[in-house]
Amino acid sequence: MSSTAPTLTFYTNPMSRGQIARWALHEAGADYDQKIVEYDGMKSANYLAVNPMGKVPAIVHNGQTVTECAAICAYLADSFPDAGLAPAPDERADYYRWLFFAAGPIEQAVLDRNLGLSVTAEQERSAGYGSYDRAMDVLDQMLQSNQYVCGDRFTMADVYVGSQVDWGLQFKTFPERESFMAYAERLREREKYKESKAIDAELMPES
Repeated sequence: MSSTAPTLTFYTNPMSRGQIARWALHEAGADYDQKIVEYDGMKSANYLAVNPMGKVPAIVHNGQTVTECAAICAYLADSFPDAGLAPAPDERADYYRWLFFAAGPIEQAVLDRNLGLSVTAEQERSAGYGSYDRAMDVLDQMLQSNQYVCGDRFTMADVYVGSQVDWGLQFKTFPERESFMAYAERLREREKYKESKAIDAELMPES
């Protein structure tokens, strides 16, 4: 951490998607001021002024607010270019494709399955994710032939896509396919992954 005051404020709760944003902040090498928001404080007037959705995480950087984990990841990659996690010109197609695939079809498919919702064959045309199995098959196909989202190089897209896979395997919302497990293991070995997870683990209340 630098001796100057950080220009980035990070609003989070250790038992939330804030873990994704913290990992992204550490990969980016961003200096930040942490604000822990308890669940009963997420609907307070003060926090709703930051994020009217009443959800964490959120960051405020140089007076600009960014919410939504995928957006935070992409923003940090662009705002801290020295970390080298933004896509090169020839990586942009894969970077944005899979970043938003994970934020859209994958997250919705998992959520619907957790809620006990399933679409009929006819409804698949209307559902952006088609079906849970189709979404998982597509991601599985990509990871069978790539070490990371952009081939052999880790980028910020892997923080978001990887978090979906990592959490999905831990909470049994993803099938235990070989490509998913191998990808998650590669990510869990990263220094910044371990560093950020240790901070959130320390902040979690004792059960």
